Amino acid sequence: TSPIPYVLDKSLDLNSKGVIMRALDQFRLKSCIDFKPRDSEEYYIKFLDEFYWCWSYVGRLVANGQDISISPYCDDIGSIEHLIFHILGFYHEELRYDRDDYVQIDFDKVIPVYKTDFAKVSSDLSTTNGVPYDYLSVMHSDKNYLSYYYNDPTIITKDSKFQDVIGQRLEMSPSDAQELNLLYKCSKSHRMIVKITKKCISIVIVEPVHSWLFLCCTLSIFFQIIKCETKLEGDSAWLRTQTMSTKRKCKVQCLQFYYFHSGNELDELNIWIREFQDEQDTTGTLRLMGQITGNLHHVSLNATKNFQVVFQAWKGDGNSTGGFSIDDINLSETECPHVTLQIDDFEKRLSTSASGTTIYSPRQYSKEGYSYRIGARLDKEDVGMFVQLLSGENDNQLKWPCLQKQMTFQVLDQNPSLQKQMSKQRSFVSHRCNNHIFTFFLSENGAVFYGLTRVGYYPFVTLKELETREFLKGGSVIFTFNFEGTHACFALMSEAHTCRCMGLYG
Repeated sequence: TSPIPYVLDKSLDLNSKGVIMRALDQFRLKSCIDFKPRDSEEYYIKFLDEFYWCWSYVGRLVANGQDISISPYCDDIGSIEHLIFHILGFYHEELRYDRDDYVQIDFDKVIPVYKTDFAKVSSDLSTTNGVPYDYLSVMHSDKNYLSYYYNDPTIITKDSKFQDVIGQRLEMSPSDAQELNLLYKCSKSHRMIVKITKKCISIVIVEPVHSWLFLCCTLSIFFQIIKCETKLEGDSAWLRTQTMSTKRKCKVQCLQFYYFHSGNELDELNIWIREFQDEQDTTGTLRLMGQITGNLHHVSLNATKNFQVVFQAWKGDGNSTGGFSIDDINLSETECPHVTLQIDDFEKRLSTSASGTTIYSPRQYSKEGYSYRIGARLDKEDVGMFVQLLSGENDNQLKWPCLQKQMTFQVLDQNPSLQKQMSKQRSFVSHRCNNHIFTFFLSENGAVFYGLTRVGYYPFVTLKELETREFLKGGSVIFTFNFEGTHACFALMSEAHTCRCMGLYG
């Protein structure tokens, strides 16, 4: 029964806790399933780390705390989603009653005592609800699952092109979300009507996904707000959403959209938020969120009351030959990325750049005042991602080393709908293994500063992976990064942890 109560056991390490919270957000975002910290409920999930094992029961079975074991070996978002799907009643995809039409199980390769683990689930117990077999399901085991010999496949796909695809642990697939919504009788996705008037383009949303509206809207058509050459200075056009409510105790919302400006540099695109005091308030109070420049954008709204999002295209002085266009608007109650690094003409740059070529983001400051930058290291067939702490203007007021901060890298699946994205992300927590003696002399636009050892993942993603899904769009790849944001809705505990360093760069 949603919302599902849960407890985070003290046996979990800090990184696992943060990734669990991100996984719960994906269920909120892609289904009507919600979660809440346990109060006094008899049935609840207890996330724990049981001796570095990763497992879950199927369905609601145990009162007074049903365990899900999340060890550091499976503290990635896809693996955690897999285990939560089990507790929601889902079996492995290859156990479907119709699996023999899609895969062959080589029982001669299976460890004998585990052969019964491949027993098919009868159609009367099936949770598929007519959704076709999905090789990309986060519930599908990999080809060597329970193999007696290393790298000797037990699962053979009838369609050979999926042989090396099964077992993905990026995120739940669109089919996974569809099965989940059918099983739990979630209402249909948003349908949208775009009404265009002389001065205003407004989005009208009908059939909301949930009454509490976690995902506010997704607009996946391309349109032009204003054509500036026919306007006078000061003229403007507006795009606004319907009035929406915030239901989570932590008041965070992230607006994401793609943007193109083909007009005069003096023309402006502004984002406003209109907040309403109560249901009787029809005018609200406008609050400017900032002026927009560039391509992909994330805007943190942090509305605490009922609100509308308003795009304003404003005509500046001088002649214009174009205008403003926006595309793929997504609004969700999640935390925005802190850094976005977009690499255009990516495949050419990867193939022609010398091995080890690094592309850096501009210098950033965290909410606490730490200075840092992220970087993508190109190496012909793969890309490494890392973060580097830098000297900054607040160093004398900060705690060093920079401890207990969760850092999350992501390469973005650029599908227009957040509900269909399967991005790749990995997280780690900074520990004492990261020293605080700045050793590298650096410069940026004439400014002099120092840096620590770069810490991250190498490789983070391969070219082969990037050529799947919609990681490459228009020749561009987009990496995002969150610093210190274990989770905006999760108060991190300060406690001792085992030091687990990621790959280090000199």
